Amino acid sequence: MSLELYNTMGRSMQKFTPRTPGKVGFYGCGPTVYNYAHIGNLRAFVFQDTLARSLRFLGYEVTHVMNVTDIGHLTGDNDDGEDKMVNQAREKGQSVLEVAEFYTKAFFDDIDRLNILRPTVMCKATDHVDQMIRLIQRIEANGHTYSAGGNLYFDISTFPGYGALANFNPDDLKAGTRVDIDENKRNPFDFVLWFTKSKFENQALVWDSPWGRGYPGWHIECSAMSMEYLGEQFDIHTGGIDHIQIHHTNEIAQSEGATGKKWVNYWLHNEFLVMDKGKMSKSSGEFLTLQYLIDKGFDPLDYRFFLLGGHYRSQLTFSWESMESARNSRRSLVQRLARITENAEAVPESLPANSPANEWIDRFRADIEQDLSTPRALSQLQGLIRDTDVPPAEALAAVARMDQVLGLDLIESAASLVASSKETGDIDDGRIDALIAERTDAKKAKNFSRADEIRNQLKESGIILEDTASGTTWRRSIGEK
Repeated sequence: MSLELYNTMGRSMQKFTPRTPGKVGFYGCGPTVYNYAHIGNLRAFVFQDTLARSLRFLGYEVTHVMNVTDIGHLTGDNDDGEDKMVNQAREKGQSVLEVAEFYTKAFFDDIDRLNILRPTVMCKATDHVDQMIRLIQRIEANGHTYSAGGNLYFDISTFPGYGALANFNPDDLKAGTRVDIDENKRNPFDFVLWFTKSKFENQALVWDSPWGRGYPGWHIECSAMSMEYLGEQFDIHTGGIDHIQIHHTNEIAQSEGATGKKWVNYWLHNEFLVMDKGKMSKSSGEFLTLQYLIDKGFDPLDYRFFLLGGHYRSQLTFSWESMESARNSRRSLVQRLARITENAEAVPESLPANSPANEWIDRFRADIEQDLSTPRALSQLQGLIRDTDVPPAEALAAVARMDQVLGLDLIESAASLVASSKETGDIDDGRIDALIAERTDAKKAKNFSRADEIRNQLKESGIILEDTASGTTWRRSIGEK
């Protein structure tokens, strides 16, 4: 088999063929650093990480580029609304760059805790304004722009393929479309490449340009920075589905308007994380951060496990019940691996050709090659761990291979659990089950002092009991982060 990806451009599964054999260049839209990332935002970055890990697992050399939007970003993608960066700076009594630096660090802290590998290149918009200006000059030279009201606009009528990614024809949508957002636009879908007449007085960050002192439109930064590090044509561009209609559609128009050739071969978009009330949004002021999950007693890798349990193109509903389920499943997985670790001899660097673990890896690879199906890949991991025909050391070697994609630190967590268990005094599963049965009998006999005594005894040995409607379950508290 070979890797197949769902390409938003064309809305179909397509065989992946890189521009350069054995190498992949991909660009992923990064954070706008005016606030903490919420857990819905973080789904996009776990997806990007899973893509990068999967490509490396399949043998590709990967160059992953991600931007940091620290210039500012209007509330609406359509050049309307207030400037988020300026708003936050005003509220905090800080400069825009101070706000950006604070939230950039917070973003890095979050992705590190989620075990997201740092992209090959992290590039800040403020460091690449010269590249943006040069790219706009090329667009202008090719006849795709007009000036109005002091700003420079991209004229979509000069780009026949506009709207192909979003699967719409702008001519079909003109009737009834709001045009009062920006009276300078000839077409409501035209967009700003360079502002010199900002609606905001004393705009925080401005630069000299051929069109006057001002600042770039939001869309141009991704085109300029991706080309700077990946060239004028590259393999994959990722982002959330909310980027399809405007941001990515405009990126294509300006990029191909500058170069005159196809820009990106594969467009991959992750779905939303939703709450009971709908999509999580910063603008509403109601959103959950990773730190909030940690404060509620969850490990960041519980959240990563939760995300991997859903396909990246499927909408995923967040609830505390689903998080508890993910936490319990990950703990159970680590506990089973700890028991395998205790029985394993030296883990081989590579598996013998006749190892039964190879069949599980092959099935895991096949699932990853089908548009990164992490739910099915997790099922293969679970099957491997339960397969008693696989020698313990070979099982651990196979798990380590799979975890190169999953990023759950499974081997390290299991080893930590084993080490901690030895430090606190071993108690085997049979003894635990016997004590739980005795505790159940004691509760039925209303001997609550004995029931509490058993709970405390187990707790001292690192065993935590959880009473549920279906009975008492247990887990080892040691080894958890």
